[in-house]
Amino acid sequence: MYPNGSVLSLVLTLHSLELPEISIYPTFIFGLITYLFILLCNLTVVVTICMNRNLHKPMYILLLNLEINDAMGATSLFPQLLYSIWSQDRSISYSACLLQGFFVHLYGGASYVILTAMAYDRYIAICCPLRYGAIMTTNNLVKIITGMWLLNFILITVVFSILVPYRICQTHMTDLVCYKATLMKLLCDGIEVNNIFGLFCIVFYHGLALFVVVFTYIHILITCVTNKQSDAKIKALQTCGTHLVVFLLLEFNTLFPILAHRSEFVPGFLRRVFSISNFIFPPLVNPLVYGFKTKEIRQKIFTYFKNKKISSF
Repeated sequence: MYPNGSVLSLVLTLHSLELPEISIYPTFIFGLITYLFILLCNLTVVVTICMNRNLHKPMYILLLNLEINDAMGATSLFPQLLYSIWSQDRSISYSACLLQGFFVHLYGGASYVILTAMAYDRYIAICCPLRYGAIMTTNNLVKIITGMWLLNFILITVVFSILVPYRICQTHMTDLVCYKATLMKLLCDGIEVNNIFGLFCIVFYHGLALFVVVFTYIHILITCVTNKQSDAKIKALQTCGTHLVVFLLLEFNTLFPILAHRSEFVPGFLRRVFSISNFIFPPLVNPLVYGFKTKEIRQKIFTYFKNKKISSF
């Protein structure tokens, strides 16, 4: 048992990567390439949107936030993980673990609120096209973006603030990442308080996102069925289909580790695999499916490289 005063100076041990010695360097190189590719894809979409004024529309500004969040999510994991692979040192200070956990959960929460805002934007664009300009004004968009980040920041700050006052009885982590659920297993007491607020946040994020997505998609589907313009119908379904793929991928990758932490029947290695996949698949899939597949963004990227190629001759 460790006293409160020395908690932040404690050194924890994350779960072993269990890598054979022969695979350490190949795994490190593969991880580094994956991380750099994630940054390249997400930052390409971010720079493309920032540099083109005709992409400064609500849908693309919300997509910009999603790509920035994905880059932040990958960065909250990969540098520390790559260092652990290279050095074979799984130790991490409690304060650094709290910081990693904060950004890990900030990334997860932001993914939900951004996709929720994107669903609302698509609902207004498809179901109320004549009022879209009046509703999704620059002022309202700034309020939506500020509100969703501020709400997410406050909730995640409270989640990790209520961990700090309680004593720690062990220093060995059962996961590869500093999730809040894993940190709770180190506590001597205060588990009930943390559990209640943690469950509240889970219900809030998932409940809000599911309600908005289901509500908007039912109305969008009704609008598409009754719309006689086939081109508009196809475009609407393509846009919503992309959003739905991204949302379902996030939902699956997030819910499984959460449920696995509360079940003794799920193998630990499977839970750890899915906990890592949260920082690989969404940040990889989102810019490819949501960014490069969007016609306007794809054209801007191709035009840039085409002009670059011509200017080099």
